[in-house]
Amino acid sequence: MHKTRTQFVADAIRTKILRGEIKGGSALRQDALAKEFDVSRIPVREALLTLEAEGLVEFEAHKGAYATELSAPKILELFELRVLLECHILAAAIPRLTKEKLDAAEELLIQLDHLLDTSSQIDHWSDHNFAFHRALYDAAEKPETMALITQLNTQSDRYIRIHLLHAAGVHKAEAEHRELLELCRRGDISAACDLLRRHILVAADDIVALLHQQQQQGC
Repeated sequence: MHKTRTQFVADAIRTKILRGEIKGGSALRQDALAKEFDVSRIPVREALLTLEAEGLVEFEAHKGAYATELSAPKILELFELRVLLECHILAAAIPRLTKEKLDAAEELLIQLDHLLDTSSQIDHWSDHNFAFHRALYDAAEKPETMALITQLNTQSDRYIRIHLLHAAGVHKAEAEHRELLELCRRGDISAACDLLRRHILVAADDIVALLHQQQQQGC
């Protein structure tokens, strides 16, 4: 798919932030970025505005753009919002999940299992993780809710990557995904939503603990 210069720059900066190559609090100099990506300052400015809307970049008056800082309160707020919206949409989706949709979600889990055996699991696992959840949620046919959930997951992505890099989060999530899919097949809305709530909130607690540990170690 053809990308505009703005999309290209936004994708490149987003990837650097999510991988941790650009640390929270780092200045994003438009002149330097324009030179790095061989574009004018206009697509760089537009790309930074796109990333600001995603919560990955913030602008300070008279100082310019910065990658947003990692923050325990922000982690908890983002994941609490995810619980509210994702449990709501899952409850609406379960009665409408056909065998075909459930089988498609299971195929995504198989792909996730395959990624666990590859060196690129961190780069791609979070994308496939969201694709699995989306495969369940889309049946609700709530596009505005889904748009908000997508934005929250984008803002949560770098925190999820911290979890994957420093804890056994992947293997735990995989087991919970299998259980969630089975509950959806059985049409057990209450149990599925309870599991999803724990799935999200326990991950948040793990990430906050890791962040505190890193801060104490001066990382």
